[in-house]
Amino acid sequence: MGKSILIVMGIFASLLSLAVATPGIATFYTNYAPSACYGSKSFGVMIAAANDSLWSNGAVCGKMFQVTCTGPRNPVPHPCSGKTVTVKIVDHCPGCPSTLDLSKEAFTQIANPVAGIINIDYRP
Repeated sequence: MGKSILIVMGIFASLLSLAVATPGIATFYTNYAPSACYGSKSFGVMIAAANDSLWSNGAVCGKMFQVTCTGPRNPVPHPCSGKTVTVKIVDHCPGCPSTLDLSKEAFTQIANPVAGIINIDYRP
């Protein structure tokens, strides 16, 4: 009986985590410093810049997001790797056409960089 409850709770938690994901768009960039949040301090390469709607006067600085590719936005077929990447917001991308501008390394974890722009789901 105890195992059944744990399995049901696990399934529920998985479905709940999928339900709170927000759809968006991702692109990538390659020049990581200086950043709007931390100047010349480096936080590695699993990082991202937030668009104007997420930026909120820098309140998103330091927040971590899990990002998953959900499909193409251009003719590149099947760009998604099926993986999820966790990135730290370190920069602002004013006027970006994407929700998140991922480091090239983070983008490459979840999609073929040839695609250049992809649909994503992201969550804290």
